[in-house]
Amino acid sequence: MRIALISPNRNAWSETFIANHIAHLPGVALVLMDGHLPKRDIDGEPLLAPTLVKRVVARVRRADPQDMLRATIARRLKKHRIDVVLAEYGPTGTAMVDVCERAGIPLVTHFHGIDAFHTRILKDNADYAQLCRAASAVVVVSREMERQLSGLGCPREKLHYNCYGIEVDRFTPADVARSSKTFLAVGRFVDKKAPHLTLTAFAQAQARDPELRLVMAGDGPLWESTRSLAGALGVADAVEFPGVITQDQVAERMRTARAFVQHSVITRDNDHEGTPLSILEAMASGLPVVSTRHAGIPDVVEHEVHGLLCTEGDTRDMAEHMLRLGSEPLLAGRLGAAGRERVVREHQLGDSLRRLHAILENAARH
Repeated sequence: MRIALISPNRNAWSETFIANHIAHLPGVALVLMDGHLPKRDIDGEPLLAPTLVKRVVARVRRADPQDMLRATIARRLKKHRIDVVLAEYGPTGTAMVDVCERAGIPLVTHFHGIDAFHTRILKDNADYAQLCRAASAVVVVSREMERQLSGLGCPREKLHYNCYGIEVDRFTPADVARSSKTFLAVGRFVDKKAPHLTLTAFAQAQARDPELRLVMAGDGPLWESTRSLAGALGVADAVEFPGVITQDQVAERMRTARAFVQHSVITRDNDHEGTPLSILEAMASGLPVVSTRHAGIPDVVEHEVHGLLCTEGDTRDMAEHMLRLGSEPLLAGRLGAAGRERVVREHQLGDSLRRLHAILENAARH
């Protein structure tokens, strides 16, 4: 089976889950990128030469550059003898419907989070129902996403839940019971990850247990304001902001932490997480997870089994969870061990890729 992977990103390797598909999914024979209707190949070469477009448009007044691009992509798919197209993100699937119909090749669309919920994206892609009718299969990474797309008109029989997987062997289980009272947050400083709420909850907990510490790794538009908030809350000396750190540094930080913390929320424009990879990585490291009942998080973290969950926006409850794990290292160790066991059993990268490959293979056969 020969797969064409379509990524809207200008750098197809920029997101971990798409990079994993490119590098490890068997059968990927063609990668096109840069736009929901892709404009370049994996090497960055344009699919349509700009000079050619100008010449054609100059000669044929009604020539449509987008239609020229669709025809070019369809020919490229046929040239590479593609059996099935994997479109990363819903809008990419929408853009590829016509191309796949021209080429006579089945389409599988993989949703990831924002594309299933964000108000503007849903407005711009009001034809998701048409996409779901045209696609051979639709892949989702959370049960909430499955319900959302079903409500938007996607037939249940076309929906396939397949949570992300991670390379578990990259993460060594932490000795949580002997760790310091350090909580770790890793991720972009953006609205849906609500770093200000994580920090507020920590400040409430730290006021009652001065030994608690917090590390918030990553960057993003809310980095400066979150750092300023640490000063305003009087916890600047208890919070570290190391910025962006490498994957090896993330693994090392996880080996020495007491728990992982992330206060994910639905944003004003209805943006949602999918299932955060950082939470799966923390579980693989044997860390209990302190988080919210948001999107795909409850699919992988069961309250009082693999971690402690709270309602979105409830910083007091999250603070209580931090205090509890800070004072009960044996509980933290038990929750963390159960979390690692679950990731090893259900969320290995190889298993996730095999499930995705089976979905694509079934689409290619039919």
